[in-house]
Amino acid sequence: MADSRTSHLTRRTFLKGTGVATAAAVSPTVIVRAARAKSDTLKIGQWTHFVPAFDEWFDKKYCPEWGAKNGVKVVVDHISVNDLRARAAAEVSAKKGHDLFGFLDPPPAYENVVLPMNDVVTECEKKYGKLAGLAQHATFNPKTKKYFAVSDNWVPDPLHYRKDVWGEVGMKPDTWEHVREGSRKIKEKTGMPAGFGISQELDTNMMLRALLWSYGAQEQDESSTKVMINSKATVEAIKLMTAIYKESMTAEVFTWDPSSNNRFFVSGKGHVIQNAISAIRTMEKQNPEAAKKAGLALPAAGPAKRMASEHLLHCYVVWQFAENPETAKKFVVDLIGSYNDAFLASEFYNFPSFSKSVSDLKGKLAADKVNPEEYAILGDFEKYSAYPGYPGHTTAAMDEVFNTFVVPDMFARVAKGEQSAEDSAKQAEADMKRIFAKWNK
Repeated sequence: MADSRTSHLTRRTFLKGTGVATAAAVSPTVIVRAARAKSDTLKIGQWTHFVPAFDEWFDKKYCPEWGAKNGVKVVVDHISVNDLRARAAAEVSAKKGHDLFGFLDPPPAYENVVLPMNDVVTECEKKYGKLAGLAQHATFNPKTKKYFAVSDNWVPDPLHYRKDVWGEVGMKPDTWEHVREGSRKIKEKTGMPAGFGISQELDTNMMLRALLWSYGAQEQDESSTKVMINSKATVEAIKLMTAIYKESMTAEVFTWDPSSNNRFFVSGKGHVIQNAISAIRTMEKQNPEAAKKAGLALPAAGPAKRMASEHLLHCYVVWQFAENPETAKKFVVDLIGSYNDAFLASEFYNFPSFSKSVSDLKGKLAADKVNPEEYAILGDFEKYSAYPGYPGHTTAAMDEVFNTFVVPDMFARVAKGEQSAEDSAKQAEADMKRIFAKWNK
C-alpha cells in the first residue's frame, strides 16, 4: 500500500469501533425498509485511492455524468484508509451518514445494520458474469443467506523484486525457500535487506496469510466454526519467516505501516516485497530507470501450494438508515457495468469482481504502455488468491481476528525471540477461540 498515515488497531479499539455492530449481532435484527429517496443527493464515503488517476476519473468524470443521467447530485467523501473503520462505526452509532459506504476489507460485523445486497449481486451476475469466488466467500453469510456487501473489485498481491539483484545470485523468488536463500545471499553480497512486514498493519495481515496457506495452514475450517491455527504447518511457516527476518531483514519491519514497504522498494533500499502494483507504478513515475530493473512475480510457492491473499477486497454497503438506498444500489450496479473504464483508470490496480465486467482483461494487461511483460502475469492471479477466513467465509469472528492482528502478532512474538513458534501458535489459538466463542453464541 501507499498511505503514510498509521493506525495500530488494538483489540480494545476494534471492539469499541464495532460496538454498535457487535450489539446488533447478538440482539434481534432491526429491519429498516427501503423507502422513497429523502434527498436528491447521493452521498458516498470511500477511501482515497492509492492510484490518484482513479479518483480523478471517479470524482470528476464518472460520478458527475452518472448523477446528471439519473437526476441526482453525487457527493463523494474520501476517507483515509486508516480512518475507514472508525468512520463507519461513527455513522452506525449516529444512524446517519453516507448512503453508500466502501470498505477495503469485508465488514460482516455490520450485517444487521446494512441492507441485504442479494438483489444487487443477482442483477450484476445476470449482466456482468459470475461473482469471483473469493469475493463471494468474503461478502456472503451462508447462515443468513445474505450478502452484507457487494464487491466491485479486488486487488492482486504480487511479489515485487529487483531482477538485476536477484540475477546476480542466479535465483528468482519462486518459492518461499528460494525467497529465504536468495535474500540471504543478496544481503551477504550487497547488504540490501528483504522487506516483509511483521507489524500490525494491513499489508502484513495479507502477506503472512499467504505464507500460512502456502504451507498448508489455515485459521479456520470450511464451516467457519472451528479454529485451526495451531498446526505443524503454522509452526513451520512461522519458523521460515523468522529465519528470513534474522538472516535478511532489519528491525524496522516490526513498526511498518501500510506505506513502508512501498517506500522501502521504490527508494531502492530493498530488493523484494509483496504488495499491490501501486509500488511498481510509483517507481515507474518517480524512478523510471530503477523501474526497468524491477519485476513482478507470482506468489511464492510453499510445501503445500502457491497462494496469495487479495491485497484489498473493496466492497460497498448500504446502511439501513441511508436516505437514498435504492439509488445507492443502482449506482453500484451501473459502476460495475463501467468497469472497463474503472480498470484502466486504476492503472490495473482494481481487478473486477464480476467475471465479464472487464472485456479482454489479459489483452489490456499485455497492452500496458510501460511494462507489458511484467503486468501480464496478473491475468492468472485470481486462481492463486484467497481472502481472510479461507477456506471458510469471512465471518464476524474472522473480521475481529483480522482487525486485531492476531496473525501478525503470532509471527512477531517469535521473530523478536519472545516465544517459540509452538507457544506462539498456541497463544494465537487461544486468542482466536475467545473471539469465536463470543461471535458464535
